[in-house]
Amino acid sequence: MKRTRRLPDRPGRRQFLAGSVALGVTGMAGCLDSDDDEEPTDYEIGQIGSGRQGRDAPGGTPMAEMPDLSGELTLYSGRHEFLVGDLVRYVEDLYDDFSVEVRYGGSTDLVNQIATEGDATPADVFYSVNAGSLGALVEEGRTRELPEDLRTMVREEFHTDQWVGTSGRARTVPYNTDALSSGDLSDDIVAYADDPPGDLGWAPSYGSCQAFVTAMRILEGESATRQWLQGVVDSGIAAYADEFEVCRAIADGEIDAGFTNHYYIQRVIDGSPGAPIDTAFTNGDAGAMFNVAGAAVTDAASDAELAENFVRHLLSAEAQDYFARATFEYPLIPDVDPIGELPTIDELDVPDLDLTKLSDLEPTIDLMREVGIDV
Repeated sequence: MKRTRRLPDRPGRRQFLAGSVALGVTGMAGCLDSDDDEEPTDYEIGQIGSGRQGRDAPGGTPMAEMPDLSGELTLYSGRHEFLVGDLVRYVEDLYDDFSVEVRYGGSTDLVNQIATEGDATPADVFYSVNAGSLGALVEEGRTRELPEDLRTMVREEFHTDQWVGTSGRARTVPYNTDALSSGDLSDDIVAYADDPPGDLGWAPSYGSCQAFVTAMRILEGESATRQWLQGVVDSGIAAYADEFEVCRAIADGEIDAGFTNHYYIQRVIDGSPGAPIDTAFTNGDAGAMFNVAGAAVTDAASDAELAENFVRHLLSAEAQDYFARATFEYPLIPDVDPIGELPTIDELDVPDLDLTKLSDLEPTIDLMREVGIDV
């Protein structure tokens, strides 16, 4: 029997603080595996998604039309509790005969744990913050093929036979609207090294920034990437601890533009409506890469059908709207729009990139260090 309950707009204080504590344990692993769920410094409660009132009811398939969940499920989550804990609890509370045990940690750490546990792993579902870790688990041979009707709920570039994306993040160029206009921003990432529009900022030690540079290395080659890195270093680009700080510095007028994932801009605007910050995009290059969080069913799942149907719930109308409202991520089903004045996924010009290759960070870090970047 199902219960009627409203999906919360944002994580509560208790879940937020739990995420803060967990970060101290998993933050280093997160940086190494392109985790992007780290809690940026100096957040105020409510900064991570206060929701948006007045949104139309989301499209897609509601949970009420999905198969009921019954039984016990163990979820290994590389996404921190302060972002997704409310959603997991909401799904669990819908069904009287369903319970979830969640083990939170860094995505890479959890891949290693599942590989070490082997056939004895209790993990039924692995929920990753990035496609690279999903690919790593597939390479370990620890996943099972998903039903076609489940994986094709999202576009083909956001799933494989073994895993499916559940929400996404776009690389962007945030800029200060008092200092620059949209016409000042190039749609070619190379231009920001050759002819920067103003003072730039980034977070080179942050996982999402390193994934962006990795994408450039994969798409353009090592030589071109080294040249780009040298160009932004020579321009005097300012380094920050995380991408929320980059966006806050832009809004405060410390710098004019930078390189971040899209939702940090939305978080600044959510905390400071009217802040002079906006979003620009490049076209078809590493500056426009789009990464996903996603889920896979392990080959050791005690009830594969239950695990698959839980993953299906992450692609429900309610869950996809939650990702848009509470975490400011891109929903991956076409019937739910992102928050803010953002283009839809179909309107983005993303590069043709195998997302699972973004886990290959070591050559990227070596390259960054070669040009004098402190990572």
